[in-house]
Amino acid sequence: MRRRKRYHHGDLRAALLEAALRLVAEVGPTAFTMREVARRAGVSHNAPYRHFRDRNDLMAAVAAQGFRELTQAMAESAAQKTDAVDRLKRAGLGYVSFALRRPEHFTVMFDAPRSKHNNPDSAAAAEQAFGTLMGFVKSGQETGQLPGGDSLQMALLAWTMVHGIAKLAIAGRLPFHTADEVLRFAEFVIDQSLPIAPGSASDFAS
Repeated sequence: MRRRKRYHHGDLRAALLEAALRLVAEVGPTAFTMREVARRAGVSHNAPYRHFRDRNDLMAAVAAQGFRELTQAMAESAAQKTDAVDRLKRAGLGYVSFALRRPEHFTVMFDAPRSKHNNPDSAAAAEQAFGTLMGFVKSGQETGQLPGGDSLQMALLAWTMVHGIAKLAIAGRLPFHTADEVLRFAEFVIDQSLPIAPGSASDFAS
C-alpha cells in the first residue's frame, strides 16, 4: 500500500493550498471536496481539518494569499517609478501581470461567491490591496496630476479599468497570445483612459 506523505506542521498548510489551486484550475472554485484536496496533497482525508474548518475556510485562505501577492505585485511594479501618476500606472500593470501569473488565485478572489472567503483574514488582505491602489490615487491628486475630488471614485475607476483587462485576458477573450502583448494593451488603455489634470505632465515610459 502506498504510504501517505508526512508533512511538518508548516508544510501541510502550504501543500493543501497548492492542491486547492490545482483543483481550481481544473474544476473552478466551488466544484471540489476537501477529500479530493487531501488526495491531491497525498495526505489522509482528515488532515486538511488541522488547518481549515471546511472548504469555504480553505478558499478564504487562498483568497487571502492572492490579495497579499496582488498588493506586493502592485507595490513592486510601482517602485520602478518616482512620479506619482507613473507609479499609479505601473501599479495597474502590476495588477494585470498578477492576474496573468496567478489566474487560479484571481478566480478564487473574484469569482467565488463572497461567502466562500468572507472571513477576517481575506477581508483584511483585500482591503489592504485596495488601500494600496487608493494610496497611489491620492498621491496623484496631492501632486495635482490627477483631478481632485472623490478619491474613492477615482480609485474605483482605476480598478475597474485594469480588472476588466485582467478578466478578459485570463478568459482568453482578447486577441493576444502572450503576456507581453496583453501588458502592452493594458499600458495603452491606461494611458488613454486615466484622467490627467489640465496642465500636468506625466510621461509613461516602459
